[in-house]
Amino acid sequence: MPAKMPMKTHAFRVHETGGPDVMKWEEVDLPKPKKGQVLIRHTAIGFNMVETYFRKGLYPPRDPMPMGAGLEAAGVIEAVGPGVEGFKPGNRVVYAGGPLGAYAEARVIDAVHLSKIPAWLDDETAAAALSKGRTVQYLFNRTHKLKRGDTILFHAAAGGVGLIACQWAKAVGATLIGTAGTDEKCRLAKRYGAKHVINYRKQDFVSEVMRFTKNKGVDVVYDSVGKDTWNGSIKCVRRLGLVVSFGSASGPPPPLDIAADGVKTSAYFTRATTVNYMTSPEIERASTRHLFRMMKSGAVKVKIGHTYRLRDAVQVHKDAEARKTTGAVVMIP
Repeated sequence: MPAKMPMKTHAFRVHETGGPDVMKWEEVDLPKPKKGQVLIRHTAIGFNMVETYFRKGLYPPRDPMPMGAGLEAAGVIEAVGPGVEGFKPGNRVVYAGGPLGAYAEARVIDAVHLSKIPAWLDDETAAAALSKGRTVQYLFNRTHKLKRGDTILFHAAAGGVGLIACQWAKAVGATLIGTAGTDEKCRLAKRYGAKHVINYRKQDFVSEVMRFTKNKGVDVVYDSVGKDTWNGSIKCVRRLGLVVSFGSASGPPPPLDIAADGVKTSAYFTRATTVNYMTSPEIERASTRHLFRMMKSGAVKVKIGHTYRLRDAVQVHKDAEARKTTGAVVMIP
């Protein structure tokens, strides 16, 4: 008898780093799950700005070319490989991590990356929330234990991560000062819990932060923008405060001159990245449980600002890099 033909699916593949158009929609083989793996049919794929960094080559590729695209998705398990415990066909699951490859109709992935989706949560919101919510969870609990009375500056406050941060900070009693690029985005961040929001295209955010804090500066700056905001971020932190770089939406921040920059306030500096925080399945799932508790309680609501077809992922990257999006972005196969 002839050998059984492999199953097929469609996925975006990246054959070289570059602009959004390097992502190509292709038919690819869908292998059977091996030991510890499951096959998932995706129902919703979340977009994260970090995915543009891999595509552009700003972050080193995780896999040889051609590589996949995307880190986060929700779906239904269709098959499980040997040795998989706790999951079975029909389970609704979500993941954020593992090898690139979420921009696909279906894929095979190690089961250790999965979390079950609670019955009260829909797939689209789960896919929109997990990576961004777990980022806020570790930024506010492990990078710095955010507490009542803290004052923080959070750039890109109207983005998917930013809107979760606005709500989380308010829930613990901290004051969040946000920045955004339009008046509409400023109003959105304010509705989601920011105490003050600064339109950095119209106002000097450094002088505004100092006005809000009576020239003291903030306890922590959370900067995911990078090049365009970094020098100002350093000027906004109080003495012995903390400056957190956790993204590079406008490009990498300039090199830190520890003598010139550090002497200003003797602030602490850190580069927070998920790979150094989500270091085990146990940590990933504990972070997920914390996020889901915040969501179920109503303290955190995830705003899906834009929904695209998966085949339009190239346009998603273009819109996000042009800062045309607010809230979370979800793609539907």
